[in-house]
Amino acid sequence: MKPNESTSASFDEQQSLQVIQEMIQVSQKKLKNDGILFIIWGWSMFFNYAYNYLLGFVVLPYPLKKAFDYAGNALAIVIIAYSLYYILKQRKKVQTYIGISLRYVWFSLIACLVLTSLIIHNVLHATNFELQHPIFMMFIAFATVITGGILRYRMIIFGGIIFGILAYICSYIDLREQLILEAIAWLIAFIIPGHLLYAKRKN
Repeated sequence: MKPNESTSASFDEQQSLQVIQEMIQVSQKKLKNDGILFIIWGWSMFFNYAYNYLLGFVVLPYPLKKAFDYAGNALAIVIIAYSLYYILKQRKKVQTYIGISLRYVWFSLIACLVLTSLIIHNVLHATNFELQHPIFMMFIAFATVITGGILRYRMIIFGGIIFGILAYICSYIDLREQLILEAIAWLIAFIIPGHLLYAKRKN
């Protein structure tokens, strides 16, 4: 290889590394803004699983229980609508390959959850929530670790690992105890990182 070709190749490699680093920095900055999604989904899922866990110990009056159920359904619709609005709004701004890849990761997660539910029902001819619940947690843990790995955020990777460990523990216990473990998993993997990321965006 001629000297000028070697220099050109080295320059191209440096340029490529610089582009990759800039993409990661842009995606990390965007993720700090996206911390709001971690927060709202984390808290909503935390309260959902904690509430259903507590229903196993506390008997609520029927009108009050229905009121909570309606409020939960309304909140879910609002959160989904806001998330779609936020994603569509962000698409109009600067996008990176990493950001697009992460979007595919989470859309693929939703598809996997739906397919897993259908497969379990087709094989068992029933919905086994004690089996389905840990499997769903496993998929969420996988997507969380992938997200943290791509963005080099150890906090998110750690949260995903804890989510996966709790998913495995859930396979040994009944559904009611699974609910409280998943509430804890959302607290560790989404709520805490979400608040920390969102706070850093002001720095």
